[in-house]
Amino acid sequence: MSRRRAFLASAAGGAGLLSAGLWPAATAASPQPNTRAERVLRYAFSTAETGFDPAQVSDIYSRIVTAHIFEAPFEYDHLARPYKIKPCTAVALPEVDAEFRAFTLKLKPGIYFHADPAFGGKPRELVAQDYVYSFKRIYDPATKSPGQSILEEQGIIGLNELRETALKTKQPFDYARPIEGLQALDRYTLRIRLRESRPRFIYTLTAGDVYGAMAREVVEYYGDRIMEHPVGTGPFRLHEWRRSSKIVLARHPGYRERYYDAEPNPDDAEGQALLARFKGRRLPMLDRVEVAIIEESQPRWLAFLNGEQNLLERVPPDFVPQAIPGGALAPHLAKRGIQKYRVPASDVTLTVFNMEHPLIGGYAPPQIALRRAIGLGLDIPREISLGRRGEAIPAQAGITPNTFGFDPNLRTEAGLYDPARARALLDTYGYLDRNGDGWRERPDGSALTLELLSQTDQTSRQLDELYKKNLDALGIRLELKVGQWSENLKATRAGHFMLWRVGSSASTPDGQTALERAYGPSVGKSNLARFKLPAFDAIYEQMKALPDGPQRQALFRDTNKLMLAYAPYRFHVHRIITDLAQPQVHGYRRPPFWLGWWQFVDVEPVPSSG
Repeated sequence: MSRRRAFLASAAGGAGLLSAGLWPAATAASPQPNTRAERVLRYAFSTAETGFDPAQVSDIYSRIVTAHIFEAPFEYDHLARPYKIKPCTAVALPEVDAEFRAFTLKLKPGIYFHADPAFGGKPRELVAQDYVYSFKRIYDPATKSPGQSILEEQGIIGLNELRETALKTKQPFDYARPIEGLQALDRYTLRIRLRESRPRFIYTLTAGDVYGAMAREVVEYYGDRIMEHPVGTGPFRLHEWRRSSKIVLARHPGYRERYYDAEPNPDDAEGQALLARFKGRRLPMLDRVEVAIIEESQPRWLAFLNGEQNLLERVPPDFVPQAIPGGALAPHLAKRGIQKYRVPASDVTLTVFNMEHPLIGGYAPPQIALRRAIGLGLDIPREISLGRRGEAIPAQAGITPNTFGFDPNLRTEAGLYDPARARALLDTYGYLDRNGDGWRERPDGSALTLELLSQTDQTSRQLDELYKKNLDALGIRLELKVGQWSENLKATRAGHFMLWRVGSSASTPDGQTALERAYGPSVGKSNLARFKLPAFDAIYEQMKALPDGPQRQALFRDTNKLMLAYAPYRFHVHRIITDLAQPQVHGYRRPPFWLGWWQFVDVEPVPSSG
């Protein structure tokens, strides 16, 4: 969740359809019999997708798919660590004025959208106006884009005025009206002007999964079915979709000539070896990617062990002792040539408190004390050892590792498990067991019963059990409301919840995107807690214009203090992620915070046993 990038969104119902259309013979090689074995990556998502319109989705699983269909002007180098930005659809990095308020970039000619009925069955060249349209569409109230709040922070001149006009007049959004902040200077040149200095605006221009180029013809052709018909310029196109069951993407046959090239650090032995192996290979190397939706951990694990899948994205916690005892690959897997990739994730798990709920929300001392007592009473060390099998570290605040603003030396109340102090807080502020039934009541004597949204998967069930035991020990009654993740997200964004436990992954190298979850104007979007504090918002606004450095780092500390003091969230852990791959998979490397990587992976075809 948060941006991010972990924006989150619900999907329209209905069966998924093919993204139709063939690449015309005039722009592709003549058809030849396909005699070579296909190179296919097969793995599973643990949570169902919601759809594939980048302007509407925000869950990470849908965005993994859109990251391979749509392209931004820039992208992250696959091998560089911590990160390096390079051109994607742009010719070169943008020209930027001294105040970081004007960004000018040129697109490469000869980049084409996937052939589609929206273009009469033919491809259509990408032009600067497509990015103008795509950014405007995120601001269209009819789109209801969760990405609008992030884009609003960048302050593209004129976009908000277009949105406000549409809202006030109840008229359709005026896409034809020119604005100063988005200008197609010619067919391939785009200029973006911002209201204020934004030194990190280029991160927005790398997020193809959310801000990738869409064609207006496609959006208008498919209308309400646009979530089912993603048409981009990326290396893959949607080939088959069975909602919440299976997603198949195929190589885009008309994808431009791109070749494997990267810039790993000189001391990065693994990265240098990958570069030596793949340099000069045409991208994408895969013919197809098949993604199954398997929510339960056991069948996902068995599908990998049986060779039905050649990548296991995240070893399920239940199988960590079998797969990586003590962090090392189990001998029986090593003998099979299984490959291990273990990295600290740029993420955080958290409990979201609804600040507008009359029981758990509010800014008065008793309400703050209740939330802080819950936080102190949650046994995070036990969550790590049992629920996550040791594959996590305690989170001291909400900033994720590997991003600017994260302080590895920070120690806060969020890292404490102190049930005695939690009970003392509850006693002090009047949360007492007045009738002797073992459960506390609110200060006014009314019932104190909390409701936690949860999911049906095994890991959630184990964490729920521990959560309930922790609150039982405090004398707080907890009820679980179990449902689908997408429905829980929908309820949370609408403010129809009390507590929800969820995870959020970084999508840029900047930790400020994690702070958006407490920024007042983002209520109902990334700010799921619906937290509103002018003092926090003022610091947040100040941070946006500052370059990275000691002054900005100090403001991160100030925002951390406010979030911990008011406790709209209880931060739990930063996870450690282990992925496993079959021996025929080559080139895999988990990105720290971007989502596009399929095109850089090769899978050797497995010889037929017959």
